Amino acid sequence: MNLNAPLKTSDPRHFGRVALLVGGDSAEREVSLNGGRAVLAALKHNEIDTELFDGSTALFEAIREGRVDRVFNLIHGPGGEDGAIQGALQLMHVPITGAGLLGSALSMDKARSKWVWERQGIKTPPFVLLNEGEILNDETIEEWGLPLFVKPAGLGSSIGISKVSGRNGIETAISLARQYSDDVIIEPEIRGDEYFAGIIGELVLPLIRIETPREFYDYTAKYESDDTRYFCPCGLPEETEREMQSRSLKAFSALDCSGWGRVDFIMDEAGEAWFLEVNTTPGMTSHSLVPQAAEQMGIDFDELVWRILESSL
Repeated sequence: MNLNAPLKTSDPRHFGRVALLVGGDSAEREVSLNGGRAVLAALKHNEIDTELFDGSTALFEAIREGRVDRVFNLIHGPGGEDGAIQGALQLMHVPITGAGLLGSALSMDKARSKWVWERQGIKTPPFVLLNEGEILNDETIEEWGLPLFVKPAGLGSSIGISKVSGRNGIETAISLARQYSDDVIIEPEIRGDEYFAGIIGELVLPLIRIETPREFYDYTAKYESDDTRYFCPCGLPEETEREMQSRSLKAFSALDCSGWGRVDFIMDEAGEAWFLEVNTTPGMTSHSLVPQAAEQMGIDFDELVWRILESSL
């Protein structure tokens, strides 16, 4: 897909009646609501017939009443990115933006997405998966050393993630992660720069590199801090950036993702890329990365929203 190519349609009537789905009840609710306000304004600017729905219950009622032709999904986390809404709408024959059931479910589950990548030869940091009730053994700590990252296995927006620099903090970090997911993954720190590749269709947007004075790119750095610095162009040599765009698309496709999304990776001090995760419904707030990368290509927010919606045609 070439963003400089003609749009699939220039007539907002081709989208029919669009349901903008936001909110939900996951820990990422506020991020969804913030992005939803911006996307709703863009849909209105584009003269697209849009109705806002907070959560899936009201949406399903509207579908049964024949008031919805397609869905612009902006729910983050469980209930929005984990395949649940995608599967339900598939049965109802209602198109939705973003990845389908399988791609959404795989990407939401950090452990299983990493297993797929490992099978495909796509580098991802080594990890330990702790199921409910399990604890981290001393041998892993001795092998990897500190610091370690402790993450919920099924959530985004860096919610519930801790960087642990001392042994006495591991149990607390696991307890925090388990507030959001029964399963927890633990990874060694990969030192290097963090990059983000926005994807629309088959096109990978210009890479963004971030710098934050915080311990890592956590929720505050993503959505609240004015001290996070975003670099686009990212500073990589042109050939290297093209290579990383290609590898990001491969990582995206390996998880059966489609439509639009974002791939996150770290490039270590030796120049090796380690893929972290895929977001199938990235943030669309003022701090969000996909809108920034699209703008670098001359795509303003209203057009970006139009093109995301086009992916559901």
